[in-house]
Amino acid sequence: MTQYLISLYQPDGPTPPPEFLEPIARKLQALNEEMQKAGAWVFAAGLHPPTTATVLQAKESGDIVMTDGPYVEGKEHLGGFTIVEAPDLDAALEWGRRIAEITYLPIEVRPFQGEEDPSCVP
Repeated sequence: MTQYLISLYQPDGPTPPPEFLEPIARKLQALNEEMQKAGAWVFAAGLHPPTTATVLQAKESGDIVMTDGPYVEGKEHLGGFTIVEAPDLDAALEWGRRIAEITYLPIEVRPFQGEEDPSCVP
């Protein structure tokens, strides 16, 4: 089985009010429990706002440049993720589709590199 990263992208800006987020959180928890029962769920987590990020970049001089905040400027940021094990991309996309239906956020599904997929050799 291949592991897939399901990334949730959310818009920058203030956090929506609890009355908006609580039903989404309940539905996501139920889906996480369903994925666990199906043996697909590996790990899931939300992230702090992008303002808490620190980017490290090595320079040819050997120096490391450290910058506060996200690496890219944008109107959306990675807000959380789920890692699933699935027999193929279609099965992983089905879990991603279900998360998209709950959150209405853009969802990216991407396989991890590994021996299971020779096209993903580092």
